[in-house]
Amino acid sequence: MLYKIKIVIQHLLPKLWLTKLVGWGAERQGRWLTRSIIMLFVRIYHVDMQEAQQPDIATYSTFNDFFVRSLRSGSRPINTDPNVLVLPADGILSQFGQIKDKWIFQAKGHHYSLKALLVGREELVAHFLDGNFSTTYLAPKDYHRVHMPCDGVLREMLHVPGNLFPVNLTTVSNIANLFARNERIICVFDTNFGPMAQILVGATIVGSIETVWAGTVIPPRKRNVQRWLYPTADSVEAIVLLKGQEMARFKIGSTVINLFSGKHVLLSDHLYIRCITRVGQKLAYGTVKKD
Repeated sequence: MLYKIKIVIQHLLPKLWLTKLVGWGAERQGRWLTRSIIMLFVRIYHVDMQEAQQPDIATYSTFNDFFVRSLRSGSRPINTDPNVLVLPADGILSQFGQIKDKWIFQAKGHHYSLKALLVGREELVAHFLDGNFSTTYLAPKDYHRVHMPCDGVLREMLHVPGNLFPVNLTTVSNIANLFARNERIICVFDTNFGPMAQILVGATIVGSIETVWAGTVIPPRKRNVQRWLYPTADSVEAIVLLKGQEMARFKIGSTVINLFSGKHVLLSDHLYIRCITRVGQKLAYGTVKKD
């Protein structure tokens, strides 16, 4: 009964205004107040500050500076096997598996369509039919930078407006089509293992999403889908990111969805639902795509 009440509340909350308010506050330099909020957050969520490059909370002038903190060098070693694709984020692997008949598994009793997730772009849908997916949930305590699973050349980015439902395990289990309804940034890469999509899902109080090539993409929040195309690999202006390299960051956490070609990427058999994820650890094994 309690979870039903929580879901009703999520539908009624003014999520956009709440998100704007929290985003505004997270960028303010509140001095002692900011330090107090960070200290309370660290205690409540048991954040391991010893992993941070700057473990002293007094060094963070805003809450967002703390939230997107960098980690100590070497704290997330990257699997160097050239045929291994690695986990893109710290968090929990909430779901993974095969995309079956254009449907992706969200949670027990809920699937959402590949076409809806990719905002009806049939040419993108074709890349991932019968492919594989993984969904990584970043909890408040986690490191909130997102990294590349493998080397890739950025080909396309879309900002898809939508709802801002929370993406915690309770709401994901009870709100149908959540990931296809929420605001998101879809980043499509060419890789040695075929096309890959890395999708950054927005949520309540996610004040901002940034990429390393474009800076802050959200906000602003547009009413229509925004699309950017990028040069191919043979261009000097191509945007090339290497395995393990940072590609984006959330200013207050969310979820990352990865889509892979089923012909060239096989998810690792050591994975299990709700396993702890760490950037750089093995996610999948890839076979090089032949031209």
